[in-house]
Amino acid sequence: MINLLIMNSKQFNNKEHIVKKVFDEVSDKYDFMNDIMSLGIHRIWKKNFISLLNPQKNTKLIDVASGTGDIAKLYLDRISFEGKAYCVDENIEMLKLNKKKNNQTKNIRCFCNGAEKLPFPDNYFNYYTVSFGIRNVKNINSTLKEAYRVLKTGGRFICLEFSKVENEPIKKLYKLYSSIIPEIGKVVVGKSFPYKYLTKSIESFYNQEEFANKIAEHKFEKITYKNLSFGVVAIHSGWKI
Repeated sequence: MINLLIMNSKQFNNKEHIVKKVFDEVSDKYDFMNDIMSLGIHRIWKKNFISLLNPQKNTKLIDVASGTGDIAKLYLDRISFEGKAYCVDENIEMLKLNKKKNNQTKNIRCFCNGAEKLPFPDNYFNYYTVSFGIRNVKNINSTLKEAYRVLKTGGRFICLEFSKVENEPIKKLYKLYSSIIPEIGKVVVGKSFPYKYLTKSIESFYNQEEFANKIAEHKFEKITYKNLSFGVVAIHSGWKI
């Protein structure tokens, strides 16, 4: 059993309101839509993400904006469940789905909390992961500051996020496909607005170098990034030294 700890253009400008609205509206079909929108490739991206993390046994991971718990489960599978995963998400419905999906393990604890002020002591975790969530936080500077704070010395920050395609022909195809995602959402979920927001948030997020520089502003060192699928997504990594 997982412990569940409860701790229009104008609309687009109110990020906190719209992010909550988006995930409230899509939570029940979140995993299904991820499969449709990425043609299932998000599962490969996440496996590559955990492989790059290369977690060790007897460690603690915090997964922020954890959604339904995919990253936590992959982490625990990788270390034969000899460790602890702390899933943090602001959306209680997502955490309920996490609990339902992962109810066979006692190694996951869920916290309904924002990324900007985490309810954990300094120097507590070996790994801080965030997958397709950092572009939706209310304050990215506060989020990265907290990531640094809760990591142990020698701990690793690693982020999987949509990024920028540099190849021009592929960029055009990707842009065309992105433009129809709201219509797919309308058919599958019954609403297009959440997916209009999601595609807009991807377009407005940092490119690979910009985000690497943002991470560096918050004391992380040995920062690297790796493009997947021609830069549709990128994995950024940094260390607390």
